[in-house]
Amino acid sequence: MLSQVHSYLYFLLKSTNEHDVHSPFVYKLITECFYDKKDKFWYPEINKYRSHLRNDNSVISIEDFGAGSKKLNNNNRRVTDIAKNAGISKKRAQLLGRLVTYFKPDTILEIGTSLGLASTSMHLANPTSKITTLEGCKNTAAIAKYSFELFKFENIKIEIGNFNETLSNVLIGPKFDFIYFDGNHQKQPTIDYFELCLKSKHNDSIFILDDIYWSKGMQEAWEYIKNHEDVTISIDTYYWGIVFFRKEQPKQHFTIRV
Repeated sequence: MLSQVHSYLYFLLKSTNEHDVHSPFVYKLITECFYDKKDKFWYPEINKYRSHLRNDNSVISIEDFGAGSKKLNNNNRRVTDIAKNAGISKKRAQLLGRLVTYFKPDTILEIGTSLGLASTSMHLANPTSKITTLEGCKNTAAIAKYSFELFKFENIKIEIGNFNETLSNVLIGPKFDFIYFDGNHQKQPTIDYFELCLKSKHNDSIFILDDIYWSKGMQEAWEYIKNHEDVTISIDTYYWGIVFFRKEQPKQHFTIRV
């Protein structure tokens, strides 16, 4: 806990807003997407999906392949508790959706479905995007799959199993425009997944890594990733690390308050 407080204070000291950004690409992204305060027609739909999960008191057994939850340490968990404590927050869900609206990716890969809150945000923001989402726990995936069907969400395909197996399989094929990493929160697996996904990127792909300050190991993974030779732009928002591979851009790192 103390290390996270320290890292957040350090983030606040070095972070900025759009006024100190001298990249037209990043400035436009911040002003038109990050700081977009207008309500979106799909915001209430995300809330409906969230409420559906929070009203589910059923208990499922969790098989966790990653770092686990900092708030839930029992493998038998109520769906409502997972939705409240482990799911993407309202603020992040809205920003994730705005990013999908802004970039309009045709193909999205999500590593870590959980109950499908992030998948739902991305789908509602741009329903034509084809989303492939990976989940290690079959019981959690079953809740997400049932919920997607209940809400009549199309273009979302769930692959169930250990990421060490399913990720390689889904990367055989067309490249992904947008990849959201939210499935392990450990240093080496995060780096391994990132490097695996590099073969499925193109010049305009966007990678978003969740919880980059989760632990010392995740901070080290983020440092490795943002300094990778293929990365040209990195944006640290504290809870997310966002990287771009645009060869026409000079290598720059930004730390932005959102």
